[in-house]
Amino acid sequence: MSHNTFGHLFRFTTWGESHGPAIGVVVDGCPPNLDVDPAQIQRQLDRRKPGQSRFTTQRREDDEVKILSGVFEDDRTGGLKTTGTPISMLIDNKDQRSKDYSDIRDKYRPGHADYTYHQKYGIRDYRGGGRTSARETASRVAAGAIARLVIPGVTVRASLVQVGPHKIDYANFDWDQVDRNPLFCADARASEGWASYLDDIRKQGNSVGAVIEVVAEGVPAGWGAPIYGKLSAELASAMMSINAVKGVEIGAGFDAAALTGADNADEMRAGNQGPYFKSNKAGGILGGVSNGDPVVVRLAVKPTSSILTPRETVTTDNRDTEIVTKGRHDPCVGIRAVPVAEAMMACVLADQFLRHRGQTGREGPVGF
Repeated sequence: MSHNTFGHLFRFTTWGESHGPAIGVVVDGCPPNLDVDPAQIQRQLDRRKPGQSRFTTQRREDDEVKILSGVFEDDRTGGLKTTGTPISMLIDNKDQRSKDYSDIRDKYRPGHADYTYHQKYGIRDYRGGGRTSARETASRVAAGAIARLVIPGVTVRASLVQVGPHKIDYANFDWDQVDRNPLFCADARASEGWASYLDDIRKQGNSVGAVIEVVAEGVPAGWGAPIYGKLSAELASAMMSINAVKGVEIGAGFDAAALTGADNADEMRAGNQGPYFKSNKAGGILGGVSNGDPVVVRLAVKPTSSILTPRETVTTDNRDTEIVTKGRHDPCVGIRAVPVAEAMMACVLADQFLRHRGQTGREGPVGF
């Protein structure tokens, strides 16, 4: 299978299946002599791991990461430093229940990649989707933790801003609330209402979608390229590569279609530190290049396709049948996608930073 690697100068390759013995990632292109704290990598994985609340799959995985290569002990501090060589990380799978899928081994799950995967390769792992499972995203989160080391002046954060039809109130937006509730929501009041809503959805054996907003602050002007290396295009590609994501918008996004040119253009003024923008409908990107404002990306995540509600489908030998997907599944997969979206943003920015430095010899803008 090809296309398991993402990025250019900072790149990572993930490997492994949902019900295999382990999954992992190899990060290549990370500069040497960066301080590595395994606890910080583990913290990011702990945010994504399953079984932490009643709103996520009850599969129990420690998701304990093991760093196999690419780091070495600093003689002066005793801590770990990157060596500039590939960083390989492994995460064991410990709580597979392959028998949960025995009833559907010959059925295609509607909404999943079962049919398309089988048509492409002529073989598929029916146990949780194998390589197509969202379990793979744990490897991305580990890669994203390394990417953050490359861009220490940049803060990447994400929040759930919509669950089903229910949206947050931006007047209540507080980043400090994101890690204080199980829904990764910056609006504590909205999170409380969503909890009862998701309880009802879960009891019905159904699922709902969500919208995630990812914001990167501290990105200087100049990262990206105006044609085929657009920062916006690579962010869209990164987010669309996450399981269940069906739409991506940057800045005003689709709402920009309803605006006039006068309303949409972010006006500029001269400031003490150089020009600044009076608004950020561009989402921090102009012509594919960062403009110094926060980079704002939103992604729409579809409802989890594995549900207890009976659905019509066909068998692998093309006979009509019904399917009920048993096992342990997220009633809203968008919840655990929040740290995954952060990781993909960090990986794109780390790659764009290294490419910008390589081409211009600078880490930031020309300046005034």
